[in-house]
Formats: sequence, C-alpha cells, structure tokens
Amino acid sequence: MSLKSERRAIHVDQSELLCKKGCGYYGNPAWQGFCSKCWREEYQKARQKQIQEDWELAERLQREENEAYASSQGAQGGQPSLGFAKFEEKKSNEKTRKVTTVKKFFTASSKSMQKKDMKEPKAPSPSLTRQYSIETDRVSKDFIEFLKTYQKAGQDMYKQCKLFLEAVQHKKESNIEELSEFTQDFYQNTADKLQMYWKVPPNKVEEAMDQIEKFIMTRLYKHVFCPETTDDEKKDLTVQKRIRALHWVTPQMLCVPVNEDIPEVSDMVVKAITDIIEMDSKRIPRDKLACITGCSKQIFNAIRITKNEPASADDFLPTLIYIVLKANPPRLQSNIQYITRFCNPSRLMTGEDGYYFTNLCCAIAFIEKLDGQSLNLSEEEFNRYMSGQASPKRHDSDIWDTDTCPGVKQMHRNLDLLSQLSERQERIVTEAKKLEKDLIDWTEDVTREVQDIVEKYPLNIKSSSQALASIDSENVEDDRLPPPLQPQVYAG
Repeated sequence: MSLKSERRAIHVDQSELLCKKGCGYYGNPAWQGFCSKCWREEYQKARQKQIQEDWELAERLQREENEAYASSQGAQGGQPSLGFAKFEEKKSNEKTRKVTTVKKFFTASSKSMQKKDMKEPKAPSPSLTRQYSIETDRVSKDFIEFLKTYQKAGQDMYKQCKLFLEAVQHKKESNIEELSEFTQDFYQNTADKLQMYWKVPPNKVEEAMDQIEKFIMTRLYKHVFCPETTDDEKKDLTVQKRIRALHWVTPQMLCVPVNEDIPEVSDMVVKAITDIIEMDSKRIPRDKLACITGCSKQIFNAIRITKNEPASADDFLPTLIYIVLKANPPRLQSNIQYITRFCNPSRLMTGEDGYYFTNLCCAIAFIEKLDGQSLNLSEEEFNRYMSGQASPKRHDSDIWDTDTCPGVKQMHRNLDLLSQLSERQERIVTEAKKLEKDLIDWTEDVTREVQDIVEKYPLNIKSSSQALASIDSENVEDDRLPPPLQPQVYAG
C-alpha cells in the first residue's frame, strides 16, 4: 500500500466538535470534550464524590481510633499491648497520608505556598501599572455609562460586580480552577437574574454580559492570566518549541488550498497571522476570541479566492494549522486556558466564536501529535527533517515572505542561475582536463609503439657509389639547340 493511501486525513467532522454528552453545544479538549455547562456539572459531581469519600475516610479513621482507645482503657496494666501499638502506628500513617486530601479543598495548594515562601512575585513596572490604571479607569467609565440605560437593573449589576471583585480578593490563595468555577458561577447567576428577575431581553442580556466580562476581567487579568501556580508557562514553551521544530512543513504537505502567489490572498494570509499573534496583547477573553474569529475569517476568504468557490470545513482546518505553524503565536496555551477559564461560557458553547475557538484547539492538538504519516512522509524522512539533518525541497513561492521586494527575489534568482552556470563551467573544465590528459596519454602510447616498431625493424639506407651528374649531361647535341627567346618590345 502506498504512503498516499495510508495518509491520515486532516479532517474533523462537525459532530466531533460538539459536546460528547450530546447537548448540542461546542465541546473543548480542555474540558475533555464537554461543553462549559456539562463540564461544570461533571466537575461538580466528581468533586462532591471526592469530598464525600474523604469525609467517609476521616469518619472511619476517627471511629477506629475511638474503638482502639476504648479497648486500650479496658486492658489491665499501664502499658498498651504490642498489638495496639502497631495499630496506632498503622493508623497514624494512613491518616497522615489520606486525610490531607480533605484539607486541599480548604487551604491553598502546597505548590503555591512553596513558591510564595521561595520568592515574592516581581512587582510590575511603573509604566505597566500606569497603563493598567488608565485602561481600568476608561473601562469603568464606559461600564457606568452603559449601565445607565438599564436603570435599576444596571445599579444591581454594578453592585453585584463590586461584590464579586471583593470576593475574589479574599480568594487569592485559591487555585486557578476554583477561581474559574467561581467566575463561571457568577456569569451564570447574573445572566439568569437579568433574564428572569429584571426581564431583560436575551439580546440585551448577551450585551450586558459582554460588558460585565470586560469590567471584571480588566481588573483580574494580571492575577489570573498564566498564574505561577499552574504549568501554563511550561506548556507555552513546549508548544513554541514544537512549532519551531516544524518550521520546514510546507503548505503542500498539509494540502492547504491557498495560493499565496495571488497578491490578495497573500495579504489575507499576512492579516490572519497578524490577528492570531495580536491575541496575546488583549486582556479581555472576548477580545482574544475576536482575534481568533478575525484570523479564521481571513482564512475562509483566502480559500474562497484561491478556489473561486465557498470554503469548506475540510479546507479550513489544514489552513488554520498552517497559519499557526507560520505565526507561532506567543503564549498560545496560556491564552487558550485563559479564554477557557474566564470567558462568558455562552460564547464558547455556540456561535461562530465557539466554532473557531474549538477548531483552534483541534489545530493545536493536531500539531502536538503531528507525525510523518500525517504529512505523507516516511518515518525516516520525518525524523531527519525534525532533527535538522535534511530539509524538504521548497517551491520558490514557499521560500520568500509575501512582503519581500520583487527586485530582491529577482536578484536571488539571478544568483541561483549564476551558481548553476558556475557549476556547469566547473564540470566542463574538469571534463576538458580529463580529455587533455587522455590525449597526452594517447600520444605517449603511439610514440612508444612507433619506437618499439622502429627498434624491432630498423630502417637501413644504403648510399650510392656513383656521383650525381647534371640532368642534361647525357645530351650531346646541346650546341644545336636554338638560342633562348628574348623579350621584344613592339611600338604600338
């Protein structure tokens, strides 16, 4: 079977993007394939089950301790029996090992405490603090102006947001997942209250939730984005290193239906790369999602112009993978986790934002698992390219950036032609020297053969004994010849 027939297609079915619980919303690899709502339900069930099991364990150990203590009091003599001493040691070890899981739900993680003891977090620079302060003030003014249109409901929203921010300040020692769950609960409760208590229309509820997210996340961004208690930074470095190692992947390997030789398409590819890189500069989850959506729309337009027909989902995912490989966005995993944890869940569950975000998560998962079979390469070729021992041949359009000056391209093409001519000239000179050597060898061989023949068959020339006479010596009637003719001049 050929490699082409064995190739694993870059394809994600629409059903694979949806929540695996069958609710109809978009799922997410970060939520193990569930949507935000189903994931929270599953997380709560698992957490409650764990808490229940831990309390049952604690109660069982306490009961065993009481029984052992009662039996020791009933025994005769001041010293406890040897069996009771062993039981005490076993019970103490088990309790120390297992009951600590209960404390994790009520105290900060040991990892965060260790990091806190080791070193204090670096204070932000004054310029960065001023920038945050200016943006926070601007967002606050915009939020207050927006709430005026909601009258009493607006006052209640502002009050709830302030209470939420104060509660978060008291939860700074909590891990990031608990803060995420607390934020998601706030979003859900606020939306329900607006719709059910204040009777706000659904479209107005969505608009209000966007403004609430902007207001609170502008203040929480520096505390909850890529926190030290997580491994987000480590994942960022791993993904960046992986993408950097895949720099040799060409559009042809991914079957990308985009022709960058078309100027309009080339501009769209540049804009898509710019959008996905710009995501890291945004502070609000919705704005980060907008960058992903903008990038995806540029991709769809580029495919449409190249193929002269509407783009399909099968064309979109390979092109998105190619754009991510070409852009290598900074802190990619941190941005994905930040959006997953603190974005308004309704945006991730439905709509184009949720669709494009889910595809980006799939693209990152594909890049992490990319192998030779996915690129129609043998395992040996893939390993050589990854190690840098070899590089695939590229088309001229793949070598240059889209914004490179045409004159520079032409200059390098001419240099390539000169290099090729130089190689041809070197080959001709080498062949000419070889021919010259062959001719010299042939001449020497012929001379040697002639010499051998001459030596074997020498040429003996015998000299004549008679003296050479004049040609006319035998003509005895010389005197009878007429005199020679003399030139005569005739007068005309």
